[in-house]
Amino acid sequence: MIFVCIGCGTVGRAWAIVFARAGHAVRLYDSNPGFARDEALPAMKASLTDLDLAEPVADIMVRFTVCEDIASAVSGADWVQESVREDLPLKQAVIAEIAGVAPADAIVASSTSALPGSLFLNDIPSPARAMVAHPVNPPSHIPLVELCGTGLTSDASMERARATLIALGQDPITVNKEIDGFILNRLQYVMFAEAMHLVGEGYCSAEDVDKVITSGLALRWASIGPFMTAHLNAAHGFAGFVEQLGPMMKKMGTDAVTDYDWGPELVQKIHCAMEALVPVGNIPEAQRWRDARILATRASQEPVGGISPKLE
Repeated sequence: MIFVCIGCGTVGRAWAIVFARAGHAVRLYDSNPGFARDEALPAMKASLTDLDLAEPVADIMVRFTVCEDIASAVSGADWVQESVREDLPLKQAVIAEIAGVAPADAIVASSTSALPGSLFLNDIPSPARAMVAHPVNPPSHIPLVELCGTGLTSDASMERARATLIALGQDPITVNKEIDGFILNRLQYVMFAEAMHLVGEGYCSAEDVDKVITSGLALRWASIGPFMTAHLNAAHGFAGFVEQLGPMMKKMGTDAVTDYDWGPELVQKIHCAMEALVPVGNIPEAQRWRDARILATRASQEPVGGISPKLE
């Protein structure tokens, strides 16, 4: 198969790694071809080295081709992944150009993390093959992909995309109908909003919010989600958990301040706390450390002794 990545920022080049490490040819296009050649490709080589794959990095790197224009990039393509910035007019223009020259049966997928696909994927030739494929950054390390149709996306295209992603080693879910932010970001940002409230009102520090996750919730959530956590925390399963704690859960859901009016002062306070731990100049190094920890966590998610909550 021929895969195409339109936009070579952090998300686009991580997608390129997903496609290439599975053995496929990958064409890269960026509005700045020099950036694709001089910055994206070296960054991809470093990421592939960190992934410590069985195949030599040099053998994977030869699968990448930088193209000078969209038309040459998508010619004969099977899958086109758009990853330009979150700007609706830009996405509309880029997707229109892609769809106008790509094969009619090529999957056209957008990496948008917030915009409903129907805003920019429907008014194109063959809209039945277009959809959102929202990854978690970086998709080269995190397998979840949220597939969301536009209302015009065909079931056949959705199933083909799902099967392709699974073959690539990703772990897709289906968002059954459009909603702002899809699933992951809605969960993530609701928690983030309450975290801002807790810090802003002096209940705890930003550092301790992070510790609550890394030393608490994440140790369960790395292997099981919130519903399975509840199911395993009660002798009678999920129904028993809700019977015991349902009123408390509803009260805290009502008490949570998800529309907390945080301002620049709180942003700066939290920035300073994070800057003290990881100076901005050290972020690239810290990102590589983060990615290594993600891989270690994924390794720990493998079933132990043949037992897992999925009863695999």
